[in-house]
Amino acid sequence: MTGLTCWVLTDGKAGDEQPAIGMAEALGFDPEIRRVRPRAPFTWLMPWGPIDPQEKPGAPNSPIAPPFPDIVIASGRRAVSYLRYVKHASGGRTYTVFLKDPRTGSASADFIWVPQHDPLRGRNVLVTLTPPHRISTERLEAARAHPDPRLTGLPHPRIAVLAGGGSRHHQFTQADTARFMKQLLALAATGASLMITASRRTPDSLRDSLIAIAKRHNGFFWDGSGDNPYIALLALADSIVATADSFNMIGEAAVSGVPILVFEPSGGHPKLDAFMEGLKAEGIVHPFTGCLEGEPYKPLNSTPHIAEAIAHGLARHRRALGLPEADLLPETH
Repeated sequence: MTGLTCWVLTDGKAGDEQPAIGMAEALGFDPEIRRVRPRAPFTWLMPWGPIDPQEKPGAPNSPIAPPFPDIVIASGRRAVSYLRYVKHASGGRTYTVFLKDPRTGSASADFIWVPQHDPLRGRNVLVTLTPPHRISTERLEAARAHPDPRLTGLPHPRIAVLAGGGSRHHQFTQADTARFMKQLLALAATGASLMITASRRTPDSLRDSLIAIAKRHNGFFWDGSGDNPYIALLALADSIVATADSFNMIGEAAVSGVPILVFEPSGGHPKLDAFMEGLKAEGIVHPFTGCLEGEPYKPLNSTPHIAEAIAHGLARHRRALGLPEADLLPETH
């Protein structure tokens, strides 16, 4: 993408921003991160209403101050209004991409990606089973070639434990934490090595229990010190245990090619259920019951496919406007 510019436009939520960054990186961009911070009552009207006037171009610290980029990759309800504004203010020159359903129809962006369980369809809408993210086969292979010394001494089978936390649709009750710990203890008792990481949403009680089990069974818990071992955990795992609250996390884990054992906390949502059913049909995920199951599978990574579709769309857009073209087609792996 030599010579072209890219923004990633979100309100800063990691679940929106990280996939958008991953998409930009897959296209070969080093994107400029732009974060919107609209106030009420403008947030109440989003994604259908206008942007916050205090964030218009020309306002101090405007998140959409020009020069406008060649492409914007946006995600999240609050970003929809700003994406429309940039498209109009750029005179249509900026190619707009939105990740997930904008709730305002397929005309909301030049290109829209949605997961298979979302209903939006259209000529400019691409549908895949797993979401875009920053994990790639190349990064996993590099982590295997130069393994993290904190993990190399752990005996096989090595189990990556990806613990999430409360979300809009899931919550970890005391009973959920107790059940999760019982199942992890059963797994550790077989001699499996637990390599554990928690998220910012992980409840303190669950985090403390995970730390204790790692110490008790000579496993690994990342306490935030040193480099983030997330890539290494996926790369060196023989199996992965992941909590069902994160669509993105399980999509990332599917690049590993090893079985994913899913723990279901309280709650749930039909869309997440449909996502899991799609992965089960591919032999990728299995319910976590405290034991290992499943076989390796061909790694599933939708990011290169989405990137290729965006690159073709951007090329067509620039040709239609008579704009100079660059090397727009990314290598796909």
